[in-house]
Formats: sequence, structure tokens, C-alpha cells
Amino acid sequence: MQKNNKLIFLATVLLLFIVGAYGLYQTLAPQSSQQQFAAHAQTQTAPNFTVYDETGKAVQLQDFQGKPVVLNFWASWCGPCRSEMPHFDALQQKLAGKVHFLMVNVTDGQRENVDKATAFIKNNGYSFPIYFDKNLQAATAYSIYALPTTYFIDPQGKIVSQASGALTAGALQTGVDMIYQP
Repeated sequence: MQKNNKLIFLATVLLLFIVGAYGLYQTLAPQSSQQQFAAHAQTQTAPNFTVYDETGKAVQLQDFQGKPVVLNFWASWCGPCRSEMPHFDALQQKLAGKVHFLMVNVTDGQRENVDKATAFIKNNGYSFPIYFDKNLQAATAYSIYALPTTYFIDPQGKIVSQASGALTAGALQTGVDMIYQP
């Protein structure tokens, strides 16, 4: 009988722990989108790199200097990357010509390749241009260890902020507001 009481007690404690953890998560989760941004010193120049557009033409980050740049590293197999793509597409359409969106596909040639990435973009009807990091030069320059990762770069080519993980529409707008004021 005493064993049953101990089991009931332990089950109750575990249940209370789970309910408490869930409540804490619900309270703190809305704040996490603001906390996922890491500020960078305004003096840190964004490292230049070469990637390739859909036609195979080499493109460098410095080609976009003069306007704010949202630099996003992604892959078609990445669930969090997939979840944020509609937000990038909508904001890119809204800010076309004012802010450059460099959607850099981490094209490792194994898990991700040009055909998979292109098909993903086409099948979902996204309109932003994509760039392929075929030799992982861009990912190496930015020490990318997790996808998605997004950098917000001002018109002078300085990194203002960086965010890891999938961005909500609001978090993406917050990042863009750091580099672009209409």
C-alpha cells in the first residue's frame, strides 16, 4: 500500500512539473522573438563572399552595398527555414528596390543541391531571387553552424544584428527596421 502512495505522489509531482514548465514556456515564448537578435558593433564590416544566382553568374555581397541587406542562410530540407520563407517573400515584395534580400541557399551538394532548392522555391511560388553557396564560402565567412541564420546589414555594409532560428513576420520586420527607415 505504501508503494502505491509513493507512486501516486511521484506521478503528481511530475504532472505539476510538466504543467509548470508549460506555463513558464507560454509566458516566456512571446518574448523570445525579440531575444533571438544579437547586436553587433556598428564597426563590424560584413564579410564579402561570392555566391551564384540561378543563371550561374557569380554575385558578391559588396555588389549590394548602398542599400540595406537582409542576408538569410537557408536550405530546402530545413523545417524552420521553410516556416519563415512566406515572411521573407511578403516583406521582399513590399520593400522591393529599397532593401536587398539575399536568400543564400547552403548548397553542400549532398543534402542540398541547386535542383532541390530551385524546385522548393518554384513549388511554393516565392518571388525572391535565390543565391547558391556552392563552395560554402559565404557560410564559412559567417561561421554558419545552424539554419536558418539571418544577418541585417546597413547600407554602409556594417552588420547591425543577427538572428538565429526561424523568424516570425514581426521579428523579421523588427530586424529590417534596424537597417531601414523609410
